[in-house]
Amino acid sequence: MNLLINDKKYSYNASNDMPLLWVLRDILGLTGTKYGCGKGLCGSCSVLVDGDSVRSCNLPVSAVQGKSITTIEGLSNKNKNLQDAWNEVNVPQCGFCQPGQLISAAALLNKNPNPDDEDISNAMSGNICRCGTYVRIKKAIHQASKNQSHE
Repeated sequence: MNLLINDKKYSYNASNDMPLLWVLRDILGLTGTKYGCGKGLCGSCSVLVDGDSVRSCNLPVSAVQGKSITTIEGLSNKNKNLQDAWNEVNVPQCGFCQPGQLISAAALLNKNPNPDDEDISNAMSGNICRCGTYVRIKKAIHQASKNQSHE
């Protein structure tokens, strides 16, 4: 089987019902996407599939055949403003949830380059941060939006 991940083709051998997360981490060695709850509730395992943020822990790999997948490893090539804003605002504390947070924020900004607070809250509501950096996350998304519009 083949997958298109971060604009690169990967071949793998796994059952069609294996969750995408385990193909990414255990078979392909792309360990930036994190395992959190295993039920699609916390957002740590988020990846972009054709530009939409999805939970990879409960998504069978067969569901992404022929689609473009972006993991946190590939996000740096596409969303420099977002990562710069994340650093400027000093968002991460422990950092565990940050790959999923960044993926969801990128999906939001790709669809809505000028989100308001409500847009951000709605888009990020499925991502849990145990450190409680939600205020900084919102600030960083606004900063990335502002930086993006000045390009």
